[in-house]
Parts: sequence; C-alpha cells; structure tokens
Amino acid sequence: MLEHGGNLHDVIHRFGRPREVWMDLSTGINPHWYVSAPLAQNCWHRLPEICDTLTQAAQHYYGAARLLPVAGTQAAIQALPRLRAASKVVVAAPSYAEHLHHWRLQGHAVRQVAYEALAAAVDDCDVMVICNPNNPTGEKIAPEELVAWAKNMAARGGWLVVDEAFGDMTPATRVARSGDEPGLIVLHSVGKFFGLAGLRLGFVAAAPELLSRLSDMLGPWTVSMAAQQIGSAALSDTDWQQATRLLLSNSAARMRTMLAHFGITSQGTDLFQWWPEAEPECFWQHMAARGILVRLFKDAARGIRLGLPADEAGWQRLETALAQWNESNRK
Repeated sequence: MLEHGGNLHDVIHRFGRPREVWMDLSTGINPHWYVSAPLAQNCWHRLPEICDTLTQAAQHYYGAARLLPVAGTQAAIQALPRLRAASKVVVAAPSYAEHLHHWRLQGHAVRQVAYEALAAAVDDCDVMVICNPNNPTGEKIAPEELVAWAKNMAARGGWLVVDEAFGDMTPATRVARSGDEPGLIVLHSVGKFFGLAGLRLGFVAAAPELLSRLSDMLGPWTVSMAAQQIGSAALSDTDWQQATRLLLSNSAARMRTMLAHFGITSQGTDLFQWWPEAEPECFWQHMAARGILVRLFKDAARGIRLGLPADEAGWQRLETALAQWNESNRK
C-alpha cells in the first residue's frame, strides 16, 4: 500500500503519543467540514440504489451532463486501468501516486512526464493522466487546452483522465461540463473541499459507453444511502459553498504570508501549500516532534505539503514551530 497523507495511526505508534496531541496538516482536506442534517432513520435499511437526488445535485454542482457516483474516486482510479488493453500511458510528475501505481499494476507501459512538458507528450501516448489542480504542486492547465488534448487523443481511441479532486475552489477551471466528450474522463471528490473524506463519495464524468462499462465493473450498491443523503445536501448547499470558498481563500492567503515570513516560497491551492524543501525529512521530523503531521514527499516532488489549521490555536502552534525551524537553520 502506498504512503499517503493522514497516516496518523502510524505516527501515533512511531512517536508513542496519543491521537489527541496531534495536529494533522498532511492531507489538504478542508478542516471545516460540511455538517449535514441528521440521517433518515431508514438509511441503512434498503440496499443503496443510486437516487436521482444525488445525481441531479452532482450534475448541477459540477456542470456535467452525466455522472457515475462511486465510492470515492479511488474506486475509479483502480478500475479505469482494467478497462483498457495494454496502452502507452503518461502520468504527470509529480502527481497523486495512486494513478501511476494502478496503471503499472495492470501491465500498461507507463512513463512520468513533468507537468510543464505534458503538451508535448499528448501525441505519444494512448492515455494521459493528470491532476488539475495538480496534487501536490497546485499547478493548473487551462480547461480549453485540456479539452483540445482530449479531442486529439479521442481521435486515436485514447483517453485523457483529469483528476479534479482539488478543483472545487476554482469552478471556472472544471472540465466536467465537457466530460461526455469522447476520450475525456473527469474525476471528482467530495472529500477535499467539503471535508468529507470518510464519506467515500466521488463522481466520474465521461461518455455514456465508458460510464456503463465502469458501472458494470464496479458492480451494484457502491455508495451507501448515508453517503448519498449527506452528499446530496452538501452539493446543493450553495450558501455553505460560497461562505466556505471565502473562508478557505482567506486562510490560504494567511498561510502563504506566514510561510513567506519565514523565507518559504510556496505554491498550491486554497486547501494546501507545497514547496521544494532542501531537507524535507528533517522538516517533517521537526514538525512531528512538536505533534504536527505534514506531508513529506521524497521522490519526484521532493518537498513538503502543508494543509490548513482548523482554529486559531492551531495557527499559533504552526507559527511557533515554523519560527523554531527558521531559527535552527540560522545556526
């Protein structure tokens, strides 16, 4: 199993400290999660057929003509490589590691291409997989460019897979409204922006034939009625969405300013910041010693990703730890 953010169980055992002393900034998940109304009393009674309320709310929220609800986008990430014969696959580097892992696991010829060099690689692959905004660097590609790439690849029977897990803060950059274009597959998650990672709810936008094949592979009853009820409410709550975008935008500005104050030039999204760190393992250890879990990247994206604190005490705790790191580097 690959290493991911949010691995609190492991660090609790490694450092011998209880869960309540840790502040987890390793995931990029909104710390101010959506709070739904109480669940219907019968939500666990029937087998969870997908309800129209959920699909209609998702179609309106993402601007997509058709969507397949899935048990988190991870389910689609694992299934999509099984729907193609052996293919030449390009995965953006760096990127969410599960994409690379599962295309390789199914025997495809996979190579990584730097984000800024993806345009030149479109003609030399059958499948291209990117995160937009990118995870962990926050880089973006304009939606019109992505649609043009998808059309190019579709003409050769290819796919462009766009993972928009962190795209909720910038709805104008979404390509889901073009998701029924042949060759374009768009992945969405309610885990990040809505702060509902444990709900295990995501969506795939694609052409009807591909969605049908994916649905057949995943099987029936993939999304619980509880997830459907909460997801429908969250996707329909425009007041909460607008207020949350403003809150996260202000928090991200505060994070960038704080990091810059300590000499760290970062990039990212309104849910996380990332920077190339000369000694990322040492930084991770420094923060962990103070009960702060950050995301360490050792390979293609050698650096640190940092999510948002949940409250003022968390901000003060992070600022103190950064100041101590800055002071130790001066000695």
